[in-house]
Amino acid sequence: MIDTLIQKIEATKNPTVVGLDPRLSYIPSIIKEEAYDLWGKTTKGAAEAFYTFNTRIIDEIADLVPAVKPQIAMYEQYGAAGIESYIKTILYAKQKGLVVIGDIKRSDIASTAEAYSDGHIGRVVVEEEQYEVYSEDFITLNPYLGYDSIAPYIDNCKKYDRGMFILVKTSNPNSGEIQDLDVGGEALYERVGKLVHGWGEKLMGSRGYSAIGAVVGATHPEQGKKLRALMPHTYFLVPGYGAQGGVAKDLAACFHKDGLGAIVNSSRGIIAAHQMPRYKAQFTENEHGQASRQAVLDMRADLQEVIG
Repeated sequence: MIDTLIQKIEATKNPTVVGLDPRLSYIPSIIKEEAYDLWGKTTKGAAEAFYTFNTRIIDEIADLVPAVKPQIAMYEQYGAAGIESYIKTILYAKQKGLVVIGDIKRSDIASTAEAYSDGHIGRVVVEEEQYEVYSEDFITLNPYLGYDSIAPYIDNCKKYDRGMFILVKTSNPNSGEIQDLDVGGEALYERVGKLVHGWGEKLMGSRGYSAIGAVVGATHPEQGKKLRALMPHTYFLVPGYGAQGGVAKDLAACFHKDGLGAIVNSSRGIIAAHQMPRYKAQFTENEHGQASRQAVLDMRADLQEVIG
């Protein structure tokens, strides 16, 4: 799957992944009203509004980006209806030819990790039948429990051509409280980066990158530069661009000279573009999909100025 992701990045000339992290405050009134008319002001109504909102964005940006990244918590909070919306969003995105990164950040071991893996990137078995449930192409994982929490995913990655992005240096302001701790003369995030790079040797693709990638925040450019040197064959998923304060020049070091090596996430800056002053003058609330498309075009141009 890492080879497929790289092919799509090259085809679109755009290392952007759109974070599909909807909130009710982002949803145009007409979409919410239509959902509430059918389902009431309920969790089902909210979840259906999310799905409609997502499909309109996907329709506008599918030819411009290689991937989308739905954050499961935004859906999970609404219970079964939210999870249904999450799954439907994934299937719709894949029908449009997009790679899907499920932002689930799971961390556990043994049978629990196997269950997460089978559900999200593998197959679940019911007697003699097998079912693909969530259908993500990649998922995000937390490595705090060590290799025991990563190993159960590797077989499914091999068997079903899937991948994962493991948290290494995250974009949040307080990440350094733990991730920058000194461990034997190096920062903890550097130690984790070396581990991830080693684990990745088990899943190398034909383009010289592993299906085991790393999450490296755009808001920490110096750490990103160090990690790029430590992890030459690891693809980076880079959050923090735009609304969190990261700018293109901050993440340039995450890329190799050929412009590959990283994919950059933007969530609010794209899906809520219609609410931002920059785009409000151009697009009405009901044109939220078109506003998202323009935000993607602007982000692509911004990144291309830095990486070529």
